[in-house]
Amino acid sequence: MTTLAALPAGAARRVVYLGTPEVAVPPLRALVTAGVNVVLVITRVDKRRGRGSEVSPSPVKQAAQVLNIPVSHQLEDCLAVGADLGVVVAFGRIIPVSILERLPMINVHFSLLPRWRGAAPVERALLAGDTETGICIMRVEEGLDTGEVYRRAAVPIRADHTLSTLRSELVEASLEPLVHAVTQGCGVGAPQSGDVTHAAKMSPSELEIRFTDPARIVVAKTTLETAWFTLGGKRIRVVRAAPVVETPSTSATSALPATLQSPGTVLKIARDGVEVQCADGVVRLITVQPEGRTPMAAADWANGARLGASLA
Repeated sequence: MTTLAALPAGAARRVVYLGTPEVAVPPLRALVTAGVNVVLVITRVDKRRGRGSEVSPSPVKQAAQVLNIPVSHQLEDCLAVGADLGVVVAFGRIIPVSILERLPMINVHFSLLPRWRGAAPVERALLAGDTETGICIMRVEEGLDTGEVYRRAAVPIRADHTLSTLRSELVEASLEPLVHAVTQGCGVGAPQSGDVTHAAKMSPSELEIRFTDPARIVVAKTTLETAWFTLGGKRIRVVRAAPVVETPSTSATSALPATLQSPGTVLKIARDGVEVQCADGVVRLITVQPEGRTPMAAADWANGARLGASLA
């Protein structure tokens, strides 16, 4: 059985911070503002982006440089700086047991464990139609997000939430519990209990909108902000959509009631959007982004594209 390194009994004296994307920047700043001695930041290597192949550091690296904190891309370097605690926020890599045996680590996980263990907990909560999620300050151990939990905070999921807005609220909810755990000690953790669900990384195919799906699924996919369907061989990204709760109008080209229309049928084009039949209801496309263009009102897109009777 693996023996993990012991957590500090009280405040951590020297901390290594492991993180990569933008969501990991506010927790780093919060720790520094609270007076935590962050002696090293470990993040992914710089990537080449854009047509000019310019090297781009991760958001966490950029923040660390502003804060004058040394940065490394080598995970093993966390053992060479005399740290007594590692803090992990969206690092994107598995921490080997050989390191956890020598340096204790805690993690900010963006779900109410054991629901949605894994890489995409916020996305999975939105797709599943959850009404609540939250954050956990938990122990990093050999299993994937299986460690004991020291603090947790719940965040309700509203109908108007998108992936970006929900993530932002979860990050904000994590700051006080994280700072407390690092500056006051983690205390006694609680084993995870309840039904376990797994949040696998989203695949591109999962983001494709199929109007043969229930309306709830179609709308849920659009909250992830990168959902799309194809029309005329080109991708149309749906930036914003909503379910239609009232009885929809029928298409001017059809005498059949809307409830009998085939999935994908365009039922109505109006100033407030484009109504489309799904498997069990109707979705209003409000904002779309045609391939190679900027986001626009769905009605403007439909009129300019001379939309046909169906998107299927």
